[in-house]
Amino acid sequence: MQQRKLGKATDQRLAMLRNQVTALLWHGRIETTYARAKEVSRLAEKLLTLAINSYKDTVKKEETRIIKSTDKKGKITEKQVKVELVNDGPIKLAARRRIMASVYNQQEQRAEKETKAAFRGRTEHIYHPLIEKIFNEYAPRYARRIEEHGKGGGYTRVLKMGPRRGDGAEAALIELV
Repeated sequence: MQQRKLGKATDQRLAMLRNQVTALLWHGRIETTYARAKEVSRLAEKLLTLAINSYKDTVKKEETRIIKSTDKKGKITEKQVKVELVNDGPIKLAARRRIMASVYNQQEQRAEKETKAAFRGRTEHIYHPLIEKIFNEYAPRYARRIEEHGKGGGYTRVLKMGPRRGDGAEAALIELV
């Protein structure tokens, strides 16, 4: 299937589409022209399908760690603790890397009345918030949708909004279903 050129050079077009796919996956909906919305929809659906097909691939491993601590008198004590580690499997890891190559890295924003300490605690181990959102929120939601309806695809919706004021281009709203 041939790609639309959208009146831009290849590098500019790919950067614009990558930016719009990132915004769509982060915010859930964006407003753009109809032609761009159809291209963004194609790319977003492919990324979501990749995440849906691989989000369950995890490897669990138990590990024993030694924790050293000192009491008030300065005496060092050692304690053995069993820790269960959950890592990505090879399929999920490959999918995660492909998605990371296709979207920009979004930074998590601090909530309006959230303290700095609470924000740091919430985002301490999240290095790629958009990727985590795709695998932890969107993939399970759409996998349930596939099980209920028995078919995949159709994760985005493009709604025409009429001509845009100023240049008359056909405006559209694209959103995740």
